[in-house]
Amino acid sequence: MKWFLDMFSSTLGRKLVMALTGIFLITFLLVHLIGNLQLLKNDGGHAFNVYAEFMSTNPLIQTVSKVNFALILIHIIWSAMLTAKNRKARGGVGYQVNNSKSSIWSSRNMGILGTIILVFLVIHLKDFWAQMHYGGIPTVNYEGKEVRDIYTVVDYWFNQGWYVGLYAFCMIGVAFHLWHGFISAFQTLGFNHLKYNNLISFVGKTFSIIVPALFALIPIWMFLS
Repeated sequence: MKWFLDMFSSTLGRKLVMALTGIFLITFLLVHLIGNLQLLKNDGGHAFNVYAEFMSTNPLIQTVSKVNFALILIHIIWSAMLTAKNRKARGGVGYQVNNSKSSIWSSRNMGILGTIILVFLVIHLKDFWAQMHYGGIPTVNYEGKEVRDIYTVVDYWFNQGWYVGLYAFCMIGVAFHLWHGFISAFQTLGFNHLKYNNLISFVGKTFSIIVPALFALIPIWMFLS
């Protein structure tokens, strides 16, 4: 048991935790996006409300959701610990030399990007998750079944210009965070080989552009239409 605790208290162990939780969260982002794309259907929120009702009542999905929240917290805590340890190793200061040839901007500023994402998560959870679970959301009847009209909550916020702008800005932070994090996670797990590196890099960079762009497109589209 001691070896297990020692491993995860080491720098390599923390990087492993970051990689594993990061990959899970990347998968969650993709699934979440697929659900949110229902908002683009011109059906008055029918498809999105049905999807949201299923996600919020299915026991398996709810279990995965709780695991996801736990992994987000672990990812944040381990990131802070790793950043603090790296800073201590450099004598309590940041990078003394800004060498763009040896590292890209996103890799040198993962802490800043992570903070932007954390602020976004707090706002997002307050305005959507908290409303879903504790707010007085009206219901709508679909074929004799009453479901919560969560679309009305989304429609309200995505018609606030400042919120749409904030959402889109935070998605830029997510994109830069993924740009480095996606590839770094696979490298930490040992997928670092000339045979696979180009493919992982291509998939990672494509994912880091397309997924945040589609997330940002949803509120912009709803606001303009």
